[in-house]
Amino acid sequence: MVIGEQVANAPVDERPGPERWRLRTALSVRALEEWTDILAETHLLFDVRSTQRTPSTFYGAVTRRRFGDLALVDCASSPFLARSGSATAAQRDAGVFGLQFVRKGVEQVRERSRELSLTAGDVMLWDGLMPVEIEVIEPFVKRTVIFPRDRLLAVCPRLEDVGSLPPLGRTASVRLLVRYLDALALELGALDEPGRAVAADAALELLRAAVAPNVPSSRAAKRAAMCAEVRRYIRAHLQDGALGPESIAAAHAMSVRALHALFEDTDESVCGLIRHERLARCHQDLALPSGGSVTEIAFRWGFHDAAHFARVFKQHYELTPSDVRRATLARAAAAARNGDEAASSMAPEHDPLVEGRAA
Repeated sequence: MVIGEQVANAPVDERPGPERWRLRTALSVRALEEWTDILAETHLLFDVRSTQRTPSTFYGAVTRRRFGDLALVDCASSPFLARSGSATAAQRDAGVFGLQFVRKGVEQVRERSRELSLTAGDVMLWDGLMPVEIEVIEPFVKRTVIFPRDRLLAVCPRLEDVGSLPPLGRTASVRLLVRYLDALALELGALDEPGRAVAADAALELLRAAVAPNVPSSRAAKRAAMCAEVRRYIRAHLQDGALGPESIAAAHAMSVRALHALFEDTDESVCGLIRHERLARCHQDLALPSGGSVTEIAFRWGFHDAAHFARVFKQHYELTPSDVRRATLARAAAAARNGDEAASSMAPEHDPLVEGRAA
């Protein structure tokens, strides 16, 4: 039995490896408590119980891979029954959504307004704040992507207004999302932190494409959806030096005044949002050894004046761009030295073949 095994990384590799939890033990109250703890850590807090289908030796395994602020979670287990209750205020503040697709087995899901029987190939979206009962009927394997609630609502705000989540059939957009996540699971270990953040953004966009057509609209939801669309447009055009309220308004067939009105109830103006997103991209590149010089990075992401960039960067991060760049290059140099020393320590002091030829 292994609980919370963290896969070790190479000394100079800062990319996080997968986390693994495994449980194989005789069925008992203690075994169910341990499975409860694993699910609370990786999915949600459940009250877990056995059923007549639960075998005498219980098996459960979870692997979690983090990317950005999302998590890709693979789960396999013997049959069991689990219930989650109404969320507390603290849980609502840190709520999550989950998109799961079943690989093998049968799972029954019962919520207030729907009851589903999921088999291999089925996909569903669940809300961690909604009370639910799940029963694993047959030994099953599933993959779930855990999304922070605020991240998903930022790209699909209409979800907050619906009483029950929309069903997800086997549409082309859903199949594309599943295939993307399968490919991501294979490649995630080779991605650095900026690459993982981009992968998380792509997953959110694909989920939006799969979910949004099935969600009814209200006036407030339409407004929030337009705000989300403007934010996506800004992130996609940060390298355009002409990006500003005028170009954004023109791209969305609205007046500049209407654009500003969209954000009047938020804590950030349109120009402030552009500046924030550009600073975040610059910070990411400054933390990459191959990112380039400070001036190159500033100009790459739409700043026209290096002095202005340095000033607003320091105001935001309380560090100068040069401070971040020097620290990045120092870490890269130290990692290279450590690698050279490790290779040197593994080399033999004498090579009998070379010495024999010299003689």
